[in-house]
Amino acid sequence: MLVRPALLPELPPEPKALFVREGPLVVEVGFGDGRFTAHYARTHPERLILGAEVSAASVQRALRRLKREGIGNVRLYLGKGAFALRNLVPPRSVLEVIVNFPDPWPKKRHQGRRLLQEAFFRRLSTRLAEGGRLLLTTDHEDYFAFALEEARRTGLYRIETPPPPEAHLLTKYALKWRQAGRAFFHAVFTKEAEDPTPWPPMRRYAMAHALLNGPLPEALDLPQAPVRFPGGVAVFLEAARGERGFYVLTHVEEEDLTQDLLLEVRKSAHGLYAGVSRFGTPLITEGVRAAVRALVAALEALGLQVVQDHT
Repeated sequence: MLVRPALLPELPPEPKALFVREGPLVVEVGFGDGRFTAHYARTHPERLILGAEVSAASVQRALRRLKREGIGNVRLYLGKGAFALRNLVPPRSVLEVIVNFPDPWPKKRHQGRRLLQEAFFRRLSTRLAEGGRLLLTTDHEDYFAFALEEARRTGLYRIETPPPPEAHLLTKYALKWRQAGRAFFHAVFTKEAEDPTPWPPMRRYAMAHALLNGPLPEALDLPQAPVRFPGGVAVFLEAARGERGFYVLTHVEEEDLTQDLLLEVRKSAHGLYAGVSRFGTPLITEGVRAAVRALVAALEALGLQVVQDHT
């Protein structure tokens, strides 16, 4: 089953709402094609596994694998692991977080994109249960040393570096790199204390639209420059005219969440509607609202008047 945050009644949901039963909760960040996920789920049928993966193709492959093998204790989320930990699991609820072969971002100028940094370890401590742990396996020695140092800096974890469990070397990349003779590194970060700074779920909204008086414009002139808002940016990629109005492909980036969605400008029974299209069920966040506000401002510049504002 694929988890769609926009369809959940609340963030974070209770694990039972996702899995229809209770059990120890495990989060896997970056599950690839899902072969380790399936093995782990079969080995621990009593556990509830939430996987997060940024590759849509990998999510599809993993979903097919889980369905083919009849595995029911796994739920998958298409997106970043940090978003899943912040918004899809309750505080102090996670037994284990598994990170197998994360992208090492080896170039120095890209190291800020690495997942396992001090800020992440601090936030993670608010989601791990007492004695909960993160398991890291990698073939990248520099990233391994980097992650150890970042975790030590928090003072929140007991760190051990045993040999990697054999099961963690069953991933697609591990099998490939084992044949190439690469070395593997493994660490267990066990929570001993918790960072005092709360990590609340991302705020979401019920709607993002406005109603305006005036005719549907012949053309829609939208800002070419990025629309900036606190914590992110929105970009209007393309506008197309349809039978009922305009459809605007929009890209929104904010902390740990990237969405491509449709905005629309169309006639309605109550005036000209400008706002989010239902297509794709996007999560209505502050970034989405900022994009809609910019769309409405462009319509106002054409002489239309706002009569209802829900942005």
